[in-house]
Amino acid sequence: MSDDTAKARGTVLGIDIGGTKMAAALVSADGTILTGDRIRTPSGDADQVFAALGELIERVRGDATPLAVGIGSAGPVDQQHGLVSPVNIAGWRNFPIVDRVRAMTGDIPVALGLDGHCFALGEFWSGAGRDAHTLLGIVVSTGVGGGLVVDGRPLIGQSGNAAHIGHVVIDQDGEACVCGSFGCVEAYASGPRMVARAQRSGWRTGENVDAEVLAADAAAGDELALAAFDDGAQALAAGIVATAVTVDLTAVVIGGGVAKAGPVLFDPVQAWVKRLAQLPFVTDLTVVPAQLDNAGLLGAAHQAWAALA
Repeated sequence: MSDDTAKARGTVLGIDIGGTKMAAALVSADGTILTGDRIRTPSGDADQVFAALGELIERVRGDATPLAVGIGSAGPVDQQHGLVSPVNIAGWRNFPIVDRVRAMTGDIPVALGLDGHCFALGEFWSGAGRDAHTLLGIVVSTGVGGGLVVDGRPLIGQSGNAAHIGHVVIDQDGEACVCGSFGCVEAYASGPRMVARAQRSGWRTGENVDAEVLAADAAAGDELALAAFDDGAQALAAGIVATAVTVDLTAVVIGGGVAKAGPVLFDPVQAWVKRLAQLPFVTDLTVVPAQLDNAGLLGAAHQAWAALA
């Protein structure tokens, strides 16, 4: 038995799948990551995308034998049938992710969850939400995902897609969204959409730039970049408050690549939440940054441990 196998005894395999990156790790029962890695999410057809994920899984797993697998994926997901159709992974539509991963890892439990659910669960388990009773977790990146932990338990929904806050409609006459609807939170608050809105206003037109550049310019005081973040923050706040008054929560954690913008995102989000949250039971609504860089991965692993219980 190799040292890696001995170290990995009593672990599960957590997998986090998003439109920007894919990550995998062997995780112990106390949430310790023993070995892990990540890759950029490739383009291509269904098999090409899975081939890259499969190589990542094999590299992380080595010769270890995990007890179970937890998968957090961008949605929508079909938990009952183990299928995923991530909006931002064009090659996967009703892709049988559970069957394909099980074929690689053997006859062990494989739990599938929405990436936003896993993010919320990870932050609730050992991050910024660990002292909360009811928590909304939001991931702002290529898209906008979300998850709820209510009364200490993840709120999944009958299909496994509850709390998909990125596709809460906040403006019925608003911009077209990749999901096919109009005026969704994601249409204003995702990184690519904020960049596009800023460029339409005259910011760095014709340049190949991303949300990181937009955030840097906003932090330096660029008015067009700041306006794009304010638009995105208003959309996020509207979705947050709509969720808060629906499930009666007071704690919100935001993570993802765009959340690394820091105050240029969180200051306007908090200001808009304060403006919109007027009912007495949500006036104490708090919005804080995520503490974990790998909350989705840990939440996916937490699902795997739960599948063994």
